[in-house]
Amino acid sequence: MDSIIERGNQKKWLPLTFSLRFIFGNLNILGLSLLLMFCTGLLTWIGYLVTVHFADGLTGHFFQQAPDAAGIIGWFLIKGWWLLKFLFLIFSRVIAFYLAFLVSYSLTAPGYAFLSLSAEKKYLGEDFTDDEGFSWAGIVRDLVEGCKIGLFGLGVTIAAVILNLIPVIGAGLVILLYIFYSTLMFIDYPTSRQRWRLGTKLKWLKKQWSRALRIGWLPALVSMIPVVNIFFMALLFPLFTVHTTLNFVNTSITHKS
Repeated sequence: MDSIIERGNQKKWLPLTFSLRFIFGNLNILGLSLLLMFCTGLLTWIGYLVTVHFADGLTGHFFQQAPDAAGIIGWFLIKGWWLLKFLFLIFSRVIAFYLAFLVSYSLTAPGYAFLSLSAEKKYLGEDFTDDEGFSWAGIVRDLVEGCKIGLFGLGVTIAAVILNLIPVIGAGLVILLYIFYSTLMFIDYPTSRQRWRLGTKLKWLKKQWSRALRIGWLPALVSMIPVVNIFFMALLFPLFTVHTTLNFVNTSITHKS
């Protein structure tokens, strides 16, 4: 099935403050946002604990006792052991947080898709049309698409590591990569009821690159804050979802299959 995205006239950009007032001005959307914040944070924390316990179970015995510090060689050995232990703790926790967040993102995808649908319905009012409505098949499809984007995120991480090795411009390319990936995560929700697949969403990013930059820069910036990024993302994820949805539907787009 070939998908074509036609770009129409751009309407006025809605700032983040508008999306924030929109959430607090609608009790149903606010309640759903708070529920999703709790679920995202809880699933991420559980996943983090499980991942850390698994990692420590595999390698923890190595760091239970320092090597003998006899002579100059022993001094270097124990200093190297402490450095290795420190690096393991840092990287294992960061990776555990990231993996836990991807799992949480995949599992809560139907909930955020419903939040996006509710925001779109409230924003469009009488102009809103929903041909499909609620269905278990739709929930399964949202889960599958969420898992696909989560796996795609692992590829993005590997690409970011490689790009970061490029002198001078590498860091800038990594930031751009995460900005567009952040946008991809959030447009997954308003496009779910239109049954867009991953390839169609990537085409949208290419054609709407200027809007993608405006949508994704803040989530990407928040996600780069070490360790606490997961808590910030869980806190702000509903706001970013609604913000993306409002600006997505505020753009004239025709989707033909």
